[in-house]
Amino acid sequence: MSYKKDVHETLQKLHTNANTGLTKEEAENRLKQYGTNSFQEFKPPSMLRRIWEQINSMLIYILIGAAIISFIVGEVSDAVIILLVIVINAVVGVIQESKAEKALEELNKISTPKAVVKRSGIIQEIPSEQIVPGDIVMIDAGRYIPADLRLIETINLKIEESSLTGESIAVEKDAAWITDNDIPLGEQKNMAFMSTLSTYGRGAGVVIHTGMDTEIGKIAKMLGTQEKAMTPLQKKLAQLGKILGIGAIMISIVIFLIGFFQGREPIDMFLIAVSLAVAAIPEGLPAIVTIVLALGVQRMIKRNAIVRKLPAVETLGAVSVICSDKTGTLTQNKMTVTNIYANNKRIPVNQLTINDQTEQRLMENIILCNDAIATEEERTGDPTEIALVEAAQKVGYDQKQINNTYPRIFEIPFDSERKMMTTVHQKGDHYLVFTKGALEPVLDRTAYVEENATKIPFTNEQREKLMAEANNMSNEALRVLAIAYKEIEADSPLDETVEQDFIFLGLTGMIDPPREEVKASITQCDRAGIKTVMITGDHQRTALAIAKELGIAEHEDETMTGTELNTISDAILQEKVAHVRVFARVSPEHKVRIVKAFKANDKVVSMTGDGVNDAPSLKQADVGVAMGITGTDVAKGASDIILTDDNFATITAAVEEGRNIYKNLKKAILFLLSCNLGEIFALFLGILMGWPAPLTAIHILWVNLITDTLPAISLGIDPDDPDIMEEKPRDQHEKILSKETGLFTIFNGLIIGLLTLFAFIEGLTIHSNVRSIFELDFSNLSEEAIIFAQTMAFSALSISQLFHSFNLRHEKKSIFTTGIFSNPYLIGAILVGIAIQVMIVTIPIFNQWFHVVALDIGNWLFILCLAVVPIIVNEIIKAFKRTVA
Repeated sequence: MSYKKDVHETLQKLHTNANTGLTKEEAENRLKQYGTNSFQEFKPPSMLRRIWEQINSMLIYILIGAAIISFIVGEVSDAVIILLVIVINAVVGVIQESKAEKALEELNKISTPKAVVKRSGIIQEIPSEQIVPGDIVMIDAGRYIPADLRLIETINLKIEESSLTGESIAVEKDAAWITDNDIPLGEQKNMAFMSTLSTYGRGAGVVIHTGMDTEIGKIAKMLGTQEKAMTPLQKKLAQLGKILGIGAIMISIVIFLIGFFQGREPIDMFLIAVSLAVAAIPEGLPAIVTIVLALGVQRMIKRNAIVRKLPAVETLGAVSVICSDKTGTLTQNKMTVTNIYANNKRIPVNQLTINDQTEQRLMENIILCNDAIATEEERTGDPTEIALVEAAQKVGYDQKQINNTYPRIFEIPFDSERKMMTTVHQKGDHYLVFTKGALEPVLDRTAYVEENATKIPFTNEQREKLMAEANNMSNEALRVLAIAYKEIEADSPLDETVEQDFIFLGLTGMIDPPREEVKASITQCDRAGIKTVMITGDHQRTALAIAKELGIAEHEDETMTGTELNTISDAILQEKVAHVRVFARVSPEHKVRIVKAFKANDKVVSMTGDGVNDAPSLKQADVGVAMGITGTDVAKGASDIILTDDNFATITAAVEEGRNIYKNLKKAILFLLSCNLGEIFALFLGILMGWPAPLTAIHILWVNLITDTLPAISLGIDPDDPDIMEEKPRDQHEKILSKETGLFTIFNGLIIGLLTLFAFIEGLTIHSNVRSIFELDFSNLSEEAIIFAQTMAFSALSISQLFHSFNLRHEKKSIFTTGIFSNPYLIGAILVGIAIQVMIVTIPIFNQWFHVVALDIGNWLFILCLAVVPIIVNEIIKAFKRTVA
């Protein structure tokens, strides 16, 4: 806690001297002891590790097992097809994940390449990596701080710390300041931190921490050590894979035992059991999920959101809390004068017109008593002073012209004791004296008040009135500056005495204003059941004022400060986050605690931010969202999604997109599961009744990988539901196969399975020239009859599944309401699927590969009639649901 120690004590502890610094020898020894002033490299995962992450799931294990078994029993084509699916899925995933974390790499780029230090009494410039604890560092305006420093000298020094603390206003530093209290980084006035920027004045400091021991280094550690959590969809697919795997093994064992006791050949039963296991697993599911997410990524790009990690698309749709940084995310990260108080009235700057000498003089003052430059080509200087110049420019004043008209001839710079700045300018044969600063010091030096170009003696009553107005502005989180002037003779002494008997002109109120589009987005989030929480390093009052304007919070009891956070445990914080909407004066560690607290309450959390200080919480959140324009490379590297327009409204659009993508993914998954269940029912019931297997393994694989894949992908890009943002966020524990969806899947699987068996029996009766199933002799069926029947079953299964895809468009709305042709991709997938099935059955070379025979037009018409049955049944059920609702 160096900020609690005085300068002498700090220098003694570090064994250094403020006047001479370290010797060359001592610096070299400390460099060996402490290491370079740089960040440790956390190695990204290797390519083998990335591949392992893609195949490390129960679903993939089962597929690999099925491929091995298929190869052993001679079903090489089956094995090849299964392995091909695994490879495609892994390749797509690795390509997406290979855009690995660059956060630590970018953190290294933040440290300045050079630093000015005092060694052996000589001021010299050295690479910042060579700085060691005990070095005396010289600071001037425009220079980045190269390490964590305890300041030992400050002259009007201001440091902009928004990249670390989130506070947009440059902080005044004071080497003599000291405290015994535990306070957050943003209030440690005698400290300067690595990666922050000196914007005004000069100073010197002794290095207390370098590299990974700095505050920014602690962030690097957090980025390097946090574990990557599974998204809700990944967890659900893992659970589903286990269920399907266990189910497939159990069903295979049962069917093998049934066949064995029926007296069938063990090797035949083993092949049938393998076929059944293959039927139980939707081999195309991992690839389809990846493809649908990848297509979702392309849609997100069109809405100004770049997705770095595929699963984040789905997770974003489940978000129930958006934790947003204030500065640069909810606000413009640009100090702006919003109000001017002059002539006894407050006027918004955007409504200001210069009508008299008082207002004119005030505008001249804020340009002339100012060291900033604000032109189209250049913006340099203190953010507060830039804001003042820009306010004058808005009402038609030209900075260069005013400066040329009234050249500066003397100045008394701002300092933290006087809390004001005064400049003297030539005007003909006399001088104009302009001042700006904190209200009370200026009023203490005021003799008159100017109203409507009339000079009035300054009274206690007027003082109270001005103080009350300033308090009103402060309560709105405006930073208030007092403006005054006077005229003096040309022969007057130019010294401290010029700061007397001022004529008070008015007040300026400035703030980092909220983005115009944010309020509407937050309102939309509220309607969608998403809680918006502001997390900032800024002052509590400032944060609350912005929160009120945006509709995030209304009362102070909805806020919490970093100091309060330090006094409570994680368990208590977990209780309090349910009611707190604004966290102010927080550190990077606090942000991570807050995100963890929300997650502990079963919330799916999105964290938005742009600064270095946001990076750990971006990584900790379920979905980290970084700003693409103003965001640091560190924040982008730690995020899952980057907004290319830095617009909070884009987050709402991304959530909407995420919800639709998840809904469509669920359609695709339920479609595949119901289709595969149909295959299981067909095989299981056929074997149970002692019939020949109605389908072969190659039939099942072809349907699963080709016929089902195109409709599943088409369902994955189904048109958006216009009412999606009126729904509450889904429960992250919601199972893909809930009671309702489970019944839907089983019911439709049973229909498809029974239709397949019906087609199989029809094929047997046609080829055997009998009138019904009861006349069939199952113990004496020819191989030709079985192949013909399997062709009928294969075609009925394939086409009925294609038609079944219509039933997934909406759980309640009729296909005529959603529009039969509103998804042209689905229509195309069905037509292509039917065409491929006809080709396989009709073209001789495919007959040999798939063990099928040609069908006549009567057979195809029969199959088409069977295929529309699932649509008819589901339309009746949907109509009943609508009636009941």
